[in-house]
Amino acid sequence: MNRTLSAFLLVAVLTGLLVALSFGLQIKGYPFGSLGVSRLDGLANAKTFIPLAAIYALSGALIVILPLRTAGMIHSGAASPVFSTAVVLLATIFGVQVARFAFGVRDALSILLDWQFLFAAAIVVVHLSLDTLRRNALLRTLSFIGFIAATLACLYWTFRL
Repeated sequence: MNRTLSAFLLVAVLTGLLVALSFGLQIKGYPFGSLGVSRLDGLANAKTFIPLAAIYALSGALIVILPLRTAGMIHSGAASPVFSTAVVLLATIFGVQVARFAFGVRDALSILLDWQFLFAAAIVVVHLSLDTLRRNALLRTLSFIGFIAATLACLYWTFRL
């Protein structure tokens, strides 16, 4: 948990500094300042987390059902990188929006209230509690069913409100 939080804060601060630099270049009249902001802004949005959640749920289903050695390979090769990606993308979005808010865009923080960020939160919460889900047979079976249902929902449901 501590490493996750420190990685989130470090990426958010670095992204905020890059956006601040881009805004500073934009204010000075350099045209490539807006290019930096648009690249960081286009890097991640809330819709990115739906397919990431599907990949993570599939790897979670494999982790809870496979034998220990194979589950360890899936955990280190699939679940942990997807978890790290979700944390970095979430921190990037947070850093960009806080920097926009600092430069006078008052509705920038309202973007962080998008309901699709729940997928990123689900990835983080499940990853931090994945070891607990493997401990007994009942939790393993229930989490396998939940992971498969989440995978199918993320891949085939449109999630439109």
